Amino acid sequence: MQDFSERKREVPSDFDAIAPTYDLLTGMNPGYHRHLRMSAGRLGAKPDGTILDLCCGTGISTEAVQEVYPRAQIVGLDASRGMLEVAKKKALLRGVRFVHGDAMDVRAAGLTERFDGILMAYGLRNVPDPDTCLVRLRDLLVPGARLAIHEYSVAGSRRSRLVWDAVCWGIIIPGGAITARTTKIYRYLHESVRRFDSVRMLEQRLRRAGFVDVRTEPMDGWQRGILHTFLATRP
Repeated sequence: MQDFSERKREVPSDFDAIAPTYDLLTGMNPGYHRHLRMSAGRLGAKPDGTILDLCCGTGISTEAVQEVYPRAQIVGLDASRGMLEVAKKKALLRGVRFVHGDAMDVRAAGLTERFDGILMAYGLRNVPDPDTCLVRLRDLLVPGARLAIHEYSVAGSRRSRLVWDAVCWGIIIPGGAITARTTKIYRYLHESVRRFDSVRMLEQRLRRAGFVDVRTEPMDGWQRGILHTFLATRP
């Protein structure tokens, strides 16, 4: 049986395969776009600053950042070339600099600047070493700037796990079969959320990585207790 950490290495190519249909399925999720705007707003970045949208995918999270910070310089980075190609074709994102790269090593992608804010949506649970990733993200920020992790966390809550399981097996996985003709990545995403940190555990990770003012903000609707904004500041 394949080790789950090894399975993570296949995620970019899996996203390449579903990139053309990805937005169709996310569009079925009530609140998906609004919740990303909420996390972008909670980032509290300078209106005219430089913001990194890490694991930007097809640019849905980038659109949220751009809507909240229309004067900002935005960089979108993702490990899936297929997802980036979709993002680059969106007219509203023509002013965004998109970069192909690994969230574990942003500097290797040629980004040399420091950022006034980083939004990482649905990405941390897919990296092989979250602790090292967080330390490196801290170092990418200017002092006083904030990291916002827009992420699922259901560990420690029986209700949240049950709702997550029901939505995945009742909507997301069948939806993947219809829109993308594959369920591989969606079955992985279901399991990756179930294995991921509890809220308390992720907050502890952030503090160990050297962040301060760590706190978690909730979402509303069916994703209350499932999706969160984890906020942390570089001292």
